[in-house]
Amino acid sequence: MTLEQMAIFATLGLTLVLFVTGRWRYDVVALIALLIVTLTGLIPFDRAFSGFSNPAVVTVAAVLVLSRGLQNSGIVDLIGRQLERVKGGVTAQLAVLTVIIAVLSAFMNNVGALALLLPVVLQLAHKKEISPSVLLMPLAFASLLGGMTTLIGTPPNIIAASFRQQTGAEPFGMFDFSLVGVGVAVAGLLFIVLLGWRLIPIRKGKSQSGSLFEIENYITEVRIPEESKLNGKRLREVNVFSRAEVNVVGLVRNGERRMEPSALIKLRSNDILIVSADTENLKKLVETAELELVGSEKIGKIELESEEVTLIEAVIMPNSLMLGGTARSLNLRANYGINLLAVSRQGQIFRTRLDRIRFRNGDVLLLQSHIETLKEVAEKLGCLPLAGRGLQIGQARQILPALGIFSAALLAAASGLVPAQVSFVAAVVAMVVMKIVSLRDAYESVDWPILILLGAMIPVGEALEQTGGAQLIANLLLDASDQVPPVLMLVLVMVATMFLSDVINNAASVVLMAPIAINVAQGIGVSIDPFLMALTIGASCAFLTPIGHQSNTLVMGPGGYKFGDYWRMGLILEIIVLAVGIPLILIFWPF
Repeated sequence: MTLEQMAIFATLGLTLVLFVTGRWRYDVVALIALLIVTLTGLIPFDRAFSGFSNPAVVTVAAVLVLSRGLQNSGIVDLIGRQLERVKGGVTAQLAVLTVIIAVLSAFMNNVGALALLLPVVLQLAHKKEISPSVLLMPLAFASLLGGMTTLIGTPPNIIAASFRQQTGAEPFGMFDFSLVGVGVAVAGLLFIVLLGWRLIPIRKGKSQSGSLFEIENYITEVRIPEESKLNGKRLREVNVFSRAEVNVVGLVRNGERRMEPSALIKLRSNDILIVSADTENLKKLVETAELELVGSEKIGKIELESEEVTLIEAVIMPNSLMLGGTARSLNLRANYGINLLAVSRQGQIFRTRLDRIRFRNGDVLLLQSHIETLKEVAEKLGCLPLAGRGLQIGQARQILPALGIFSAALLAAASGLVPAQVSFVAAVVAMVVMKIVSLRDAYESVDWPILILLGAMIPVGEALEQTGGAQLIANLLLDASDQVPPVLMLVLVMVATMFLSDVINNAASVVLMAPIAINVAQGIGVSIDPFLMALTIGASCAFLTPIGHQSNTLVMGPGGYKFGDYWRMGLILEIIVLAVGIPLILIFWPF
């Protein structure tokens, strides 16, 4: 083994460890890997950022913007309204839901498709008195299965097409993946609908009332008597007396209820404060400031809302600006005009020290905010309102233009008239010109961390190839399986990619595995196509953990799932994918 090969393996080892531990976000880890291979001379300086000019990066960005265009057009809202009419039990509900999400995920970003239907499904679960945990994980898995059926369904497919082109062959076409992907998706959906959902533990998720949070458990009223130390003080001084977090979410004065009062308002005797606090902090406040507990009636959602103010439950989306921050560091009330009332993580509700909780992907928040700023606040923070969204951003008159533009782009790419990246960028420009997507929406809809990941990891993959590292691994595999038929090597590639995608981003797993798979195919003297197909199918099978794919993470909070819940259905699903996928690959992409 040469020094260069030792260096690239050490870099990849460090990268995998950082991916798995999650200490830094995956785009930061990818940039660290890129800097290492550049500064150590494994790739020349003038090639350091060549990955960002790769057609795969451009295509992924364009597909994300087009997904936003379809969302803005009102198509998904229309589908959501039709879903509410679905009748039948769990099996019937899942059959309709999983097919719809799979079809949507084939032509738009699967995380985006899931996010759009998530509030609708939660409302549906409430109306049908079904636990959301029964519906949400199947929905997430169906979005992954749908993504494997077309070129644009998921970034790994686009990356695999790029690797194929680098070998001198034509890149995969729009529906080349459908030959295998549709069969695998159908088998997976049948399992999920008929049996898989029965393996999911019933978790609390959102309650029967349709709300995850029982407001009366942590909202209390306190009265300010004449002798209280708060009498005559500004509202912002409440925490001075408690020495801890007490969130004032309302004020009752002379029978008039004011929601989200100003921090500068001067308190008076007989004012009633509506506060969110845990028992310990509330006790400190009452004793120190000499207040009186009212507590005559339970305070519910209605009491905390007004014509101007509302409560929302929202899940933190992947790549939200809240990730890693706290309510204090983000200064939510001052900067965004919202109160954080509660946080739920994996079905467990935090009732203490809310200002110090570091937000994670999939956390569910209970927020109090002005009605007219709800949409803007949700977009800025990267949160998805879970129920009663009322954000009808689509307009019916845009449905036909959006479908026309998107269909034209698909036909142009599928026919080979123009490359996919050119076709989809042209469609993006058309949607912007026709005001289906604003420039602001276009830039905000791009998942920049994914693009950074791809742009940074592609040169790392090149370094693995150019140093002979990929060939070395391939040779070790070939030597260890001297008498093993090629089909078993194909199985090995798919299984390895499956498990790698369960712990790191699936796009990164394809970038790392593709050079190895190509060298294995060339080493045994067969076509690279079946190995690339096995690679992409495996990359879309992150079914064992909530961290393998953003869709899995997105449903974790609303469904109340625990980390170990995913493998119960996911392991059998991966076995089914393997059993169906390998024969289909051998039929449609023979050696």
